[in-house]
Amino acid sequence: MISAGDFRNGVTFEMEGNVYQIVEFQHVKPGKGAAFVRTKLKNVITGGVVEKTFRPTEKLEKAHVERKDMQYSYSDGELYYFMDQETFDMIPIGADKVGDSLKFVKEEMICKILSYKGEVFGIEPPTFVELLVTETEPGFKGDTATGATKPATLETGAVINVPLFINENEMIRVDTRTGEYMERA
Repeated sequence: MISAGDFRNGVTFEMEGNVYQIVEFQHVKPGKGAAFVRTKLKNVITGGVVEKTFRPTEKLEKAHVERKDMQYSYSDGELYYFMDQETFDMIPIGADKVGDSLKFVKEEMICKILSYKGEVFGIEPPTFVELLVTETEPGFKGDTATGATKPATLETGAVINVPLFINENEMIRVDTRTGEYMERA
């Protein structure tokens, strides 16, 4: 059990038959009346975000979300296959659970598979990945406007904006949380 007064970002708990993760929280102590905890919660199964207020003494059942490192092997239509690093078992995961999370992931990369009570509900790619730029317009001498960018297609098929000095066949580092160019690799 966890009380609302002990909330922290990232804590997961069960409420009304669903599993929620705390995205934001704020302890509020008004001049009049009792204190309360204002939260923004993400349903880990559906991805929906709701705002809810709790009394600091409210108790909720803590939910254990398992995060396991697995190697992305390949995709076959609507299924994506991941290999368990300990048992070498291949585990298929449906495209509905994967969503956009593999946009910057290539074969043989290690990802975290998120599950609750044995049911996979999401995938966390590595925070930073190094990918090859396969297609982009060439930069021209004199194109030095500060912060100017151009679209580039990466080896995974994803398209992001990169600075003008990046050329085809260059390795770059990408932040998978935001989809932004970080630096040359």
